Amino acid sequence: MSNEKKGSLENEKRGSLVQSIGILLFLIAAIASGMQLFGADVHIPLLLAACVAAVVAVYNGFTWSELEEGIVDTISSAMGAIIILMIIGIVVGTWKAAGIIPTMIFYGLQILSPGIFLVATLLVTSVVSLAIGSSWTTAATVGIALMGVGQGLGIPAPIIAGAIISGAYFGDKMSPLSDTTNLAPAVAGATLFDHIRHMIYTTGVSYIITLVIFAVIGMRYAGSALDIEQIAAINGAITGTFTVTPLLLLPPVLVITMVAFKTPAIPGLFGGGLLGGIFAMIFQGADMTTVIGAAHYGYDVDTGLAMVNDLVNGGGMDSMMWTISLILSAMIFGGIMDKAGFLEVIVERLAKMAKTTGQLVLTTVLTEIFMNLTAGDQYLAIVLPGKMFKDEYAKRGLKPKNLSRVLEDAGTLTSPLVPWNSCGAYMWATLGVHPFAYLPYAYLNLINPVVSVIYGFTGFTMEHFDDWEEAA
Repeated sequence: MSNEKKGSLENEKRGSLVQSIGILLFLIAAIASGMQLFGADVHIPLLLAACVAAVVAVYNGFTWSELEEGIVDTISSAMGAIIILMIIGIVVGTWKAAGIIPTMIFYGLQILSPGIFLVATLLVTSVVSLAIGSSWTTAATVGIALMGVGQGLGIPAPIIAGAIISGAYFGDKMSPLSDTTNLAPAVAGATLFDHIRHMIYTTGVSYIITLVIFAVIGMRYAGSALDIEQIAAINGAITGTFTVTPLLLLPPVLVITMVAFKTPAIPGLFGGGLLGGIFAMIFQGADMTTVIGAAHYGYDVDTGLAMVNDLVNGGGMDSMMWTISLILSAMIFGGIMDKAGFLEVIVERLAKMAKTTGQLVLTTVLTEIFMNLTAGDQYLAIVLPGKMFKDEYAKRGLKPKNLSRVLEDAGTLTSPLVPWNSCGAYMWATLGVHPFAYLPYAYLNLINPVVSVIYGFTGFTMEHFDDWEEAA
């Protein structure tokens, strides 16, 4: 059977708008009741909603084999992220055993003060992520260390995480090395560097506002007395447990350099994990059993200070399994919803409601947020709206780079704010802060979509085709 005929048959079986909304309402109710009434994690509610979606899809004419194909295809698209998650767990475990992360915390406490910490965090994570094109790698390297430094300085963890995520996603969004930065223009039909230049208008303004906000918040902590005794106790516990030397900063520098020079993320990060194991044996006198245990189950040591124990223990491949199971649960639900057309029918209805350019941009932004909430993956939040709205933008004479910019302004930036999205689950596992806790402080991620919508309604930087250019 040809792909065209197969697609036509699937359209005939596609779910209705009422069915699609009903499934989403069930998902919301299942998550809310599961968390509030039974203290359940989001995994089982997601799977229950997937079962409901599957039953409705079968009722519409889909076979289970077709739905399973959709699930497998969706999970396949996330396998790279899942493998990276496992490797990040190994990296964190071996880097803690090697004293790499404790060393980064030690030196960070020497040079940073509460007043400048949040601005410094935003700038450092922005530069690193811009250089390597990966918010995930940034969070797993300098991000974890900055969490430790900030807490040592007395700054609440959710605010620190908000600054890390704002900086990490700025770089991820603007770097030509980033996968999403390449994906968005590919879907919309724009060129990579046109796309990046066009994002400067919305992202630049959003970044400046974010920088000012963190500077103001930092002033609040600058007025507080620095707890010298606590910092001394933290550093004493670190130096009493680990050998601290600037040489231990080499692995993160090498990993960041490798990724910046376009070494694929998986071998680059795995190399970082191996370096961590080698450094653990050289500098901390660890044996192979300790290194393997740290890589698999995480590192565990008693430094004599509870706060430092929380900072230097953990990691390991096993620490990521809860997050991986969450991503798989979300992918199962998203795969059924996508295959059965439940997502597509809602997006189409939204597109028909948009009459003006501002309404079209707003609809695109809301669709991407909706996709991040329901499909559980930022790639789907970019690809599906991109495909659905591409022709509509062209019909209205809007250049493709307008659409590609909007796809990143909301699709990329709202993904870490959803706990069951692969990005939100990753940041939760890596930084140890729930996405709903850091959401109010992830200012760039909150401001950028709003700025994008404002530009849509005002027409500012919304570039149209000239009379001599073709719109399609």
